[in-house]
Amino acid sequence: MPRKIATSIAAIAAAGLLLSGCTSSTPETSGESDGGSTSASSNATFTYAIGGDPMSMNPINLSDRWGLTFANIVYLPLARVEADGTVVNELAEKIEPAEDGLSVTVTLKDDLKWSDGEPITAEDVVFTYTNKAVRENGNADLLYVGDEPITAAATDDHTVVFTLPSLSAAAISNIATETYIIPKHIYGDVTDFSVTQLDPAAIGSGPYKLDEYKPGEYLKFSANENYYGDAPNIPNLILQILTDADTVKTALQTDQVSASFVTSAQVAEFEGTNVTTYPYSEGRVAYLGVQAGKPALADPKVRQALFFALDRGAISDAAFLSTDYYEEAYSILPPSNPWATEDVEKYEQDVAKSKQLLEEANAADLKLTLGYIGTDPAQVAEATQVQEQFAEVGVDLTLSGVDGSALYAELEKGADSKFDLFLGGYIMGLEPDAYSALFRTGASANYFGYSNPEVDALFDAGVAELDDAKRGDIYDELQAKIQDDAVFFPIADNKKIIAMSNSFTGIDEARLVPIYSLENFGKLAVK
Repeated sequence: MPRKIATSIAAIAAAGLLLSGCTSSTPETSGESDGGSTSASSNATFTYAIGGDPMSMNPINLSDRWGLTFANIVYLPLARVEADGTVVNELAEKIEPAEDGLSVTVTLKDDLKWSDGEPITAEDVVFTYTNKAVRENGNADLLYVGDEPITAAATDDHTVVFTLPSLSAAAISNIATETYIIPKHIYGDVTDFSVTQLDPAAIGSGPYKLDEYKPGEYLKFSANENYYGDAPNIPNLILQILTDADTVKTALQTDQVSASFVTSAQVAEFEGTNVTTYPYSEGRVAYLGVQAGKPALADPKVRQALFFALDRGAISDAAFLSTDYYEEAYSILPPSNPWATEDVEKYEQDVAKSKQLLEEANAADLKLTLGYIGTDPAQVAEATQVQEQFAEVGVDLTLSGVDGSALYAELEKGADSKFDLFLGGYIMGLEPDAYSALFRTGASANYFGYSNPEVDALFDAGVAELDDAKRGDIYDELQAKIQDDAVFFPIADNKKIIAMSNSFTGIDEARLVPIYSLENFGKLAVK
């Protein structure tokens, strides 16, 4: 199939060189300007409602949406990859892969400073990557090629050389982007980076600095005067924690918050109000996951029977309203990903086949428990549909809605988890090797308990192949094998929808992006 993205070392080098529930306490906020000014000298505040506390605020190991949203406000990576694959440098001035593909040299911009005024140096970069590559700290997978870590060394105050143990087509993406750099002079004495909170309070390089955090209530930020880019137009930013979708809707309609995610079912309620909605794709996959280590689910026939019982279109319509807000997904990669294929077992609903497979597996009267985030309206709708559809083939499904932290804490227990199945979603970007963190044996985000040596070998082969056509064939086979194993039922690439008060402008400049919602809140302005 045609590929829309080049991953050869030469092509990536060229890109790098060309681009040098409701809270009981609410902080003081203002959705109005002080006379219409859009300058950073105004006292305006932008309040963004988020659905829960960050699961981690440690840039070394965070991976949840709200933790990453926090980090993207306070910290910066060396570079970032936009949704179209464009590489945009942040702390990096240049990113230069070696001709042999076994090293990458990163040169930092001049005169970079931390929010406390100290200089940002190559030693900070080495310190960050060295600790992030420690598997015990969590979230280290993408800094490994096979079983060997990518290493970093400073050659001077502005230059870092990353050395790869072997060829990796994914190296640029995995090395230079989306790892948030932290200051060595602040955290140099920390001995355990597996924790979810770093002490002292965050010192970063992003457009804002953290002033106050009240768990369950809010995070307050103010403009970072040492940020290398343009000063934020709105100097005060609040992430207000609101866990209930109806509460969020009311807060938007009454100007208590400036913006938030909303559901597709709520869009019509904002028509004709002072709130505008902006749907956009995140390249996300919403899915039903199986705990493959559970004895009741060890037989692939049982798992396949469960998948044939499902109608993904009905599930998606219930959760996301209409195809205006979703596209059906059939593999581990979202349909918009240039490496995605539909040449896989799609598990189109077939009730008769489902019943037959259950009978062949002697799995009559199957009783299972489904875990999901109970405060997420989409997952509530998905869970209800799955329960009803399983009932058609005689499977008794108990629904267990919990908060996000509790869900993933339980899933980390693997076969000992109280959940047999779970609902989830992920955004992993364009690079197909990134998905190894979910499906490689023993990977940090492999909540399925999934292990297939053939899939592991395909991940190894794919990341080491520099020819796009050959690489595409590898990932086509990999996607097909995972779907055949039936531990993962892809549902849809659902759009996110941000609703924002018309008192503010600049959403195009701030850029709607996956995970973080807005790439740079500092580009927003008061009308």
